[in-house]
Amino acid sequence: MAEFENDGLDAREPEYEYAYDKGCGCPDHYYGIGSTTPPKDHTAVVSVVLIMLISICGALSALSLLNIDPFRGVVTQKPQPQVGVPVHFSTSEVRLPDGLEQSGGDTADPQGGVQSQLPADGMELELSGVPTATMPTGQGEETVKVVDPVLSWQEVYEKVIPSVVSIVCSDGYSTGSGTGVIMDQRGYIITNAHVVEDAEVIQVILYDDRRVTARCMGLDKISDLAVLYISAEGLIPAEFGDSDLLRVGDEVVAIGDPLGVELRGTMTDGIISAINRGLEVNGRTMSLLQTTAALNNGNSGGPLVNCYGQVVGINTMKIGDYASTSGVEGLGFAIPMSAAKGVVEQLATMGYVAGRPELGLEGQMLSSFYQHYYRLPAGMMITAVDENSDAHAKGIQSGDILLYLNGQRITSLEVYQNTVNGLEVDQTVSVMIYRSGREYELTLVVGEDHGMN
Repeated sequence: MAEFENDGLDAREPEYEYAYDKGCGCPDHYYGIGSTTPPKDHTAVVSVVLIMLISICGALSALSLLNIDPFRGVVTQKPQPQVGVPVHFSTSEVRLPDGLEQSGGDTADPQGGVQSQLPADGMELELSGVPTATMPTGQGEETVKVVDPVLSWQEVYEKVIPSVVSIVCSDGYSTGSGTGVIMDQRGYIITNAHVVEDAEVIQVILYDDRRVTARCMGLDKISDLAVLYISAEGLIPAEFGDSDLLRVGDEVVAIGDPLGVELRGTMTDGIISAINRGLEVNGRTMSLLQTTAALNNGNSGGPLVNCYGQVVGINTMKIGDYASTSGVEGLGFAIPMSAAKGVVEQLATMGYVAGRPELGLEGQMLSSFYQHYYRLPAGMMITAVDENSDAHAKGIQSGDILLYLNGQRITSLEVYQNTVNGLEVDQTVSVMIYRSGREYELTLVVGEDHGMN
């Protein structure tokens, strides 16, 4: 394992205070480590409390089985955004469709697949405006434009459904499902990054029930977008619309696989209830479309469609779930196509989004128990270091604790991620690392996140 470089390092003893009572300081009826008064018998009280707790838990379980919520309408905590899919289900809960395990095609590589050898050179996603139609005036070749040819919802469904695909992922231990939309007839598909992020095998089910193994061209966690590639004939790409033209109150529908492939191709309707809704998710703020169209686990990565049959957003999440925020309804969110356009184009051509900063560190926050038990400072314990990063070259390793980044105290993973997102590629930053009772100060060069590392 590489050691810290000597240049620019400043190792010193940390100044942490641990308060312990080294003297007795106890009242007269205490001696040594305990009380000299015989303890009272609280067996009866403890038994009554345990019986009451068991009774309450049993009653709540019975109500849950009957789908009755005794707390409906009572908001006990602020609803938190819940990423829609996949919450990895065990294979006993979600069955792969017949024949899916034996389907042919390309084999996806671990962690969603490596960069495909088939980059989409010159990929450009066109966003259409409000469609118009023309009709003759009866006076030569002159025509009159007829604006706003709104489709019925039946016509919208028939137009879009051939472009919607089901996605089933496996990480070797469990499976999850999501939705995608065909962006190009060559085989490129848009979905959410969280749908395919940890997948070892990615299967795509087309509208005509063909099953093809996909490879991940690239994914971007910050925008929660990913692009897949499949080798198949007769693909029908969707028409994409300009989400900047949307207004609050516009009618939209979501098409996808709520709760899994068993309900694939489900359409739910609603309106655009907010535009440019800033929502903080995993330490980053996303500007999203808010809709009342029902979204559930499985809808992630599917299209949000306007009344012209144009995909104006990629469904990504909803607020709350039954267990945490019962009664919260009609709060779904989609990535606007105007924001997704540049991201998916880069993912299809390069496999990553240029200019995304990263330090190559992964970690988790130390709990208060571990801090006190092992006498460690509060910070982010590093669990993995990218071998291609400057952090690895400077000797940072798993088990080190990140205390400061560019002068910012690291008190949570959100603080760490927000700080990294505010950096620029090739920028030099200072970090403070704790290791084996000593602090080390060093400088790192910010790298570029190429995704799927």
